[in-house]
Amino acid sequence: MFTLNCKGKLLVADKPLIMGIINATPDSFYGGSRFFSLDKILAQAEKMIVEGADIIDIGGQSTRPGSEQISEKEELKRVIPGIEALFQKFPGTIVSIDTFYSTVAKNCVQAGASMVNDISAGTIDIEMIPTVADLRVPYVAMHIKGTPQTMKQEASYDNPTREVLDFLIQKKDECKKAGIHDVIIDPGFGFSKTINHNFELLKNLSIFKMLDTPILVGISRKSSIYKILNIPVEEAMNGTTVLNTIALMNGANILRVHDVKEAKEVVKLWSSIYE
Repeated sequence: MFTLNCKGKLLVADKPLIMGIINATPDSFYGGSRFFSLDKILAQAEKMIVEGADIIDIGGQSTRPGSEQISEKEELKRVIPGIEALFQKFPGTIVSIDTFYSTVAKNCVQAGASMVNDISAGTIDIEMIPTVADLRVPYVAMHIKGTPQTMKQEASYDNPTREVLDFLIQKKDECKKAGIHDVIIDPGFGFSKTINHNFELLKNLSIFKMLDTPILVGISRKSSIYKILNIPVEEAMNGTTVLNTIALMNGANILRVHDVKEAKEVVKLWSSIYE
């Protein structure tokens, strides 16, 4: 069990949490996660909350391999209206902002978000970690090499598990020294990693428990699933469920997913066996 202090709202995790994905983007890798109008964002958030999402993670920047990086100004234009509307309509819901820009993080927390999810763990914007410390919200630090534009070429490791672990140990220490109290680690499935790297990390996930901090796994509908199964991303729900189950068995505390209902069922069945 762990707790996260989300701007005074205490999120108590006596079982694994579900983080639902909402992308306010036109170009995220899975079309079913794209919600570009305010009405659609609110409708999807309500659906996820009813289905049992503990956190709603909203992002305005596609981070699929080779995506075009947009500016802070454009990203804010995409996410601020949705965050403000979510905060007003669902005030008890924990909203996370998925960004690697410190300015976006600051503005979104002021608008109602109470968690920051950074795919770069502060490597793209060096002001991110001190900014989150000042904001006093939980921080997801994810492993990546390079940027979404270069990460495919950076997918080279002598020992993926050891190198990702070393990176996250260093980042957790950096976050704690900066004053971030609630750090969540994410091995970064699909980011600067091949399919084999992803599966090795999932197999060895329990090793990351040595950091004594919540572990987030975001493998929902990713190419490691649909390429292995030779299916389109739209048919990757069953594979996602399998890998989410393995993630829980190996120590995951938070599942970041496109499909909340199915992930919630995984948690319920896992809990019936292991708790």
